[in-house]
Amino acid sequence: MNNKLLFPLLIIIASSSYGILSTMIKVAMAHGFTTDQAVQSQYSIGFLLAFILFIATQRSLPKISLKGLLILICAGLFTGITGIVYGKSVHYLPASLAVVMLFQFTWMGLFLDCIIHKRLPKRIELISLAFLIGGTILAAGVLDVDLSGLSWKGWAFGFAAAFSFACFMQFNSKHVEGISTVARMTLMSLMALIIVSFFQAPEVMWDGTLFKTDLLYFGLALGFFGIILPILLFTVAVPKVGGGTASILSATELPVAILASVVVLNETLSPMQIVGIILVLIGMTLPTLIQMRRERNRPTL
Repeated sequence: MNNKLLFPLLIIIASSSYGILSTMIKVAMAHGFTTDQAVQSQYSIGFLLAFILFIATQRSLPKISLKGLLILICAGLFTGITGIVYGKSVHYLPASLAVVMLFQFTWMGLFLDCIIHKRLPKRIELISLAFLIGGTILAAGVLDVDLSGLSWKGWAFGFAAAFSFACFMQFNSKHVEGISTVARMTLMSLMALIIVSFFQAPEVMWDGTLFKTDLLYFGLALGFFGIILPILLFTVAVPKVGGGTASILSATELPVAILASVVVLNETLSPMQIVGIILVLIGMTLPTLIQMRRERNRPTL
């Protein structure tokens, strides 16, 4: 497969795995577990799986610079922070509106990338953002939500979640010498577990809840799709396409989240939401398709 298509595809798969997490958490809640317990199981089992994979595949400890270590620590911390503040946003806002707030990371990530690399947004990037923002509002059904009486805390946590995820994409786009993909994932998942344990339900790791109940099965699923798979794929692909493009491609999380809730939770899908999903898909694929077309038409010497 052409690498110009492969790396964007890996980002789409990674962000799609994030999209099914909210449905998994709702199923866990239906089985009697709290949101905090489900999120804690995700990061606990995710780190455990990453550590087992590290022990099985690595022969020595990574040798990286202090700068590289700080990059990975920040990437891991922002991974955990995103999970924490997004959960708080869902607590104060309707789920559909919380999703819209989270997806502000698309334009935040693009403008962060422009600031860091001292460049202006490309025309195709701005066009993609227009499709993404409009499609997100329609797909989430936010036009049918009553916004009166909503706490300012929900808006604040929603923006914080979006900004945190945008920062994660930027740090994850940095190449770090001297460390393998598996070792990088293990360190990032460890930092995410540490920060999450301060705010969620760390007691499940030692009171028997995690390993002696069905929470273990939810933790395995959440850990794989919320930690192992996305971090591995993002680590490989984001440095190849850049933080700005990766933020746009990650918008696929929204359509997947909505479709998962329809299939698993039997939630309804309106024609307006279908139009929104189509707009999101158009917006996230435009940069890659335009880039591939330009390269095909580029004269060879």
